[in-house]
Amino acid sequence: MSDLSTEYLGLALKNPLVPSSSPLTGALDSAKRLEDAGAAAIVLPSLFEEAIIAEDNKLNRFLDEQAIGHAEADSFHPLPANYRTVEDAYLENLQALKNTLDIPVIASLNGTTAGGWLSHARALEEAGADALELNIYYVAGDPGETATNVEQRYLDVVAALAGYVQLPVAIKLSPQFTAPLDIIRKLEAQGTRGVSLFNRFYQPDIELETLEVVPKLELSTPAEALLRIRWAAMLFGHTNCDIALTGGFHCASDVLKGVLAGADIVHLCSVLLQDGPGALTEILQTMERWLELREYQSVAQLRGSMSCQRAPDPAAFERANYLQVLQNYSAPAGVRF
Repeated sequence: MSDLSTEYLGLALKNPLVPSSSPLTGALDSAKRLEDAGAAAIVLPSLFEEAIIAEDNKLNRFLDEQAIGHAEADSFHPLPANYRTVEDAYLENLQALKNTLDIPVIASLNGTTAGGWLSHARALEEAGADALELNIYYVAGDPGETATNVEQRYLDVVAALAGYVQLPVAIKLSPQFTAPLDIIRKLEAQGTRGVSLFNRFYQPDIELETLEVVPKLELSTPAEALLRIRWAAMLFGHTNCDIALTGGFHCASDVLKGVLAGADIVHLCSVLLQDGPGALTEILQTMERWLELREYQSVAQLRGSMSCQRAPDPAAFERANYLQVLQNYSAPAGVRF
């Protein structure tokens, strides 16, 4: 039997399949089902500093305004004995997962302030997280903000955290950076241990009847995995950061391509939401059969063997492939150009 083990963020994992942030990883029962299905680790849903700040503001209004018209209440600001903050609930759930699961639990943090990144990261570390994924869900919509400013925002967060917590830190990158290898090398120099490629920004929609901007959630499709696979192939061998791929991985062939390109792990999400934890078992079993049929001894032997450094035609990952794709296109039956 082939050895499926891999390593990510210094964690020894039994295989490369790691469910990413979703309702499945945040609930104890479903997280246990994922472990039983073969998950090597899980990434929790993000702790959002925005939610903590909104809760604090609401609480402050409640406490500060309750004394209006009643001066004697000015010094009497009680909280219910069982009051639990957003952060309290998250940390309690993290501890419960750590106490129940045998696989690593990776916390996810989405901060907004310099102090928030630090204080919440420390709290996650103290609660027992095995590693930390930084989800900098940031859309640069200010016309006065430069690309340099955007990159520096990421670098500053990582630099501050690297000296503040002992947890290995991975950062979830946007696909919109002009030079991913450059920013990844800079992040590595600041202490990043891994990168997750790529963050999926959920796009708002316009409701034509009400003329309102509304949120819209679309699950990934397998076509999205190709962008991640391409960049894993181009990054492999050029950085010491561990490489995680996320977005569009729905079956064993997607995962195998990601590992062949150079990924240490592959995140699963949409397929699990659609088909349940059993989909993970099916992917794992298909991977095992594929490796054994082709006499691969391990995932380590497979990893990166189709990267730009090792592929028979490395130019296929670069611009040379662009012209070939266009020239080889054929119209569907019945369509004439």
